[in-house]
Amino acid sequence: MGFKHIFKAKLNWFSNEKVAVSTTRRYTKNHTIAIEGKEILNVSAAKAFKGDPQLHNPEDMLLSSVVSCHMMSYLYVCAQNGIEVVSYTDAAEATLEVLENGSGRFTEVRLYPKVTITQVEKINEALSLHTKANELCFIANSCNFPIMHFASCEVV
Repeated sequence: MGFKHIFKAKLNWFSNEKVAVSTTRRYTKNHTIAIEGKEILNVSAAKAFKGDPQLHNPEDMLLSSVVSCHMMSYLYVCAQNGIEVVSYTDAAEATLEVLENGSGRFTEVRLYPKVTITQVEKINEALSLHTKANELCFIANSCNFPIMHFASCEVV
């Protein structure tokens, strides 16, 4: 059996931040998330959902989690396979589908990792390891939507 880890986050929002909109009232979406020992995150809804576009939103953070976790899993499998990675960049995208009733879900994430390695003979292996990284990624294993990889690799 594996190990269990508990992660904690504390959300703070106050109702005195109501915003009047025409004849109805709408609550501000701005709030903070505190994780012990770390800088406080100022969060809002996405601009499309009447949030503050200057702040991170849950959709940003979900995509960021997928991108970050995949990279860390990828670097791990590269180290296991003797591949020296010099740089790793990604310009990921996620598709969120919103239904008429206001519910919605992510339908897919597309990762575009661009990896630079030092060994020309390892390019094909480096590209194939994105599949293994996806299998190991904690966040990918927690998602109910496909995560696709459109990877490229070059040699320094």
